[in-house]
Parts: sequence; structure tokens; C-alpha cells
Amino acid sequence: MKHLFEQGTRQEAPTLVLFHGTGGTERDLLPLARLISPESSVLSLRGSVLENGMPRFFRRLAEGVFDEEDLVIRTKEVYDFLNDAAGQYGFDRGNLVAVGYSNGANIAGSLLFHYGQAFKGAVLHHPMVPRRGVTIPDLAGTPVFIGAGTNDPICSPQETEELQQLLGRAGASVSVHWEPYGHQLTSSEASAAAEWFRNRFAE
Repeated sequence: MKHLFEQGTRQEAPTLVLFHGTGGTERDLLPLARLISPESSVLSLRGSVLENGMPRFFRRLAEGVFDEEDLVIRTKEVYDFLNDAAGQYGFDRGNLVAVGYSNGANIAGSLLFHYGQAFKGAVLHHPMVPRRGVTIPDLAGTPVFIGAGTNDPICSPQETEELQQLLGRAGASVSVHWEPYGHQLTSSEASAAAEWFRNRFAE
């Protein structure tokens, strides 16, 4: 899986796993990672699916309509890659925090929905509900930040609230930050994510 790894300056800090949005690359969220946790190691992935030449983490049938079969396959692919990368780069597999935007937030959310020990926490910018009608693993105490837009044409406020409820029922500690905008990731939303991270993971 195409990716980059940057060693952090504080070994105890969670390693950030970055997942870009549609058409992005493994470099897109590096500035966000530095804002959220400047001392953390960073593992940034590039989606292995192409849609009209644009990298994504899984296929979709239409905008907002996921190819669930492909999503399950790609979710396992990423999970296995994270296990392998921990051995390759020497980071603590149990101390990973996902940071994803849009399509990247959806694959990170899917990892939470399918694997109880995927992440220690997650920062999800403009995610959708990855799957419905599945049993979510026990996420007791797992902190999750959701950044959402009240005018998001791709991810409605109702979708955000549904995701919050599903994760909450599985035991996750979910914080939703609302912006009066659309699907874009704003600087104020990024700052809110950084503050949330500091309150939960900074020592």
C-alpha cells in the first residue's frame, strides 16, 4: 500500500494514521497532523482504488452510495497493513489514532465498525455511516471526534447524528464539532480537532 512514514519526536505520543479524501494523496493531511500532534509519528496512506484517476480508499456506486462488498475488502486490507507497518516501523500498534477526511474518514470509520482494536481514538472530518445493520465491536471508552457541517451537501446533519448514535451505543465517547459550512475542512474545524486531541491524549 502506497504510504509514507515520518518518525515523531516523542515515542509515547500516539502515532497518527492519515486517510485523505477523494483525489488526495498521502501528503494532503500532513499539515493537519502537525497541527493536531506535532510530536507524533505519522503513517499516511494513499487509497489504492482509482475513480476517474482519483485515489480513494474504496469504490462507490454513486455519490454517497458505497460499494459495501469492496468496502469490507478494503477495510481488511488497511487493517492488515497497519499490523504489518507496526512491525516494519516499530510503532506501538495499540497506540494509533486515525485522522481522516471525507472518503478517508469513511474508511477509518469502517475500521472502527469492523475491528474493536483498530484504533485508540479517531478524528473523523465529514464522515458518513460506513455500514448499516452490522454489529459494531465494543468501543468502550474509545474517543472519537467528528467534524461536521450544518450545510454539508454530501453528509447531512442527520447522517452525522446517526453515526454519533451508532458509535455511542458501541461505547465510544463521541464529540461532534459543528461548522456552519459545507463539506470543506476549515481551519477552525482543524483547530477544534487539535484542541480535542490535546485534551484526551496529551500528557
